[in-house]
Amino acid sequence: MTRPVPGFLWGAATAPHQVEGNNVNSDWWVREERVPGMERSGDACDSYHRYAEDMRLLADAGLNCYRFGVEWARIEPSPGRFSRAELAHYRRMIDTALGLGLAPVVTLHHFTHPRWFAEEGGWTGDAGIERFAAYVRAVCGILDGVEWVCTINEPNMLALMAGAARAAKAAAATGDTKKWMSPTVEGAARPVLPDPDPEVGRRLADAHRAARAVLAERTDAKVGWTVANQALTATPGNEERLREIRYVREDLYLEAARGDDFVGVQSYSGQSVDENGIVPHPQGPDTTLTGNAYRPDAPGIAVRHTWDVTGGVPVVVTENGIATADDGRRVAYTAEALRHLFAAVDDGVDVRGYIHWSALDNFEWGHWGPTFGLVAVDRETFERRPKPSLAWLGEVARRGRP
Repeated sequence: MTRPVPGFLWGAATAPHQVEGNNVNSDWWVREERVPGMERSGDACDSYHRYAEDMRLLADAGLNCYRFGVEWARIEPSPGRFSRAELAHYRRMIDTALGLGLAPVVTLHHFTHPRWFAEEGGWTGDAGIERFAAYVRAVCGILDGVEWVCTINEPNMLALMAGAARAAKAAAATGDTKKWMSPTVEGAARPVLPDPDPEVGRRLADAHRAARAVLAERTDAKVGWTVANQALTATPGNEERLREIRYVREDLYLEAARGDDFVGVQSYSGQSVDENGIVPHPQGPDTTLTGNAYRPDAPGIAVRHTWDVTGGVPVVVTENGIATADDGRRVAYTAEALRHLFAAVDDGVDVRGYIHWSALDNFEWGHWGPTFGLVAVDRETFERRPKPSLAWLGEVARRGRP
């Protein structure tokens, strides 16, 4: 039987743009207004005003941490001008979490940017890294009592989006416009996600190091970043091809985590690699609402690989979950995922926590269809309706083991 891990984080996660609502100064809000086929975030889940209710649901269920983000586009609405009111808002969120016994795991950047930052050239612009470092310095003033800080969420996915946006802009210039497809979706329409742009990836690694230095100087927090891990495995004879693909998609970012206090692992499904590259997810009755295969073994594969590449940096599973309308299936998936995760713990991988994606059914980057949440949200009234999976995960947390 898997043993309890003292001090283990058991929680759920959200991202600001996906739950807060009306993030009007962000580049994603602009994109939603302009891109054909993209649904709008709008009021989202109104968590900007209802965060205390959301946190209380998690705490009452038995969870002991909440991963949430602070929104750069709100905090720095124009270059170099930081909103004291917005910084105070996010400080109140931190205080609320601490008051409820939830360890706040604070993410500084979760896919969205101030629109002015994107217009300046973003991460590859001349001032990109210093702009981010200045924002991080401003946020440090509200981080007292925060033990865990994630600098950048899924930089490999962020680099993928940057490359896709550049390609879309070039195509639009020639009149070739295509309907929007969320970066969270694979399946028949797009069987394999494109590779992240390595130029952007290296810039993001530099930005992470700059943020890490600021945080180390000004806070007592443990600092890391979170990497999307596809739990890739080689078909017979294709181990070298796997290494090539994994470097571009994951290992560049995992290597940048060496020396961090922790690394966040975010894994939902697995894929194999043959001589032609990544094998598309098989489409069948177990396919999830984002087109992924049902692979609860993914977190175990992911944390073992991350442990190896980083040379033993402690791991927090900062996201794992399943897009499904069947909450019983969510419980079954998560139970098996936890068994695989704790098998890795028993084999010596230093895993410090499991944070479920997501706390709420929310805006999934261009569409509302995929439901990952432990809590359903009525999009008209914003009523929260906890699912049985929330109580189940809370009970697991109370036991301290799956």
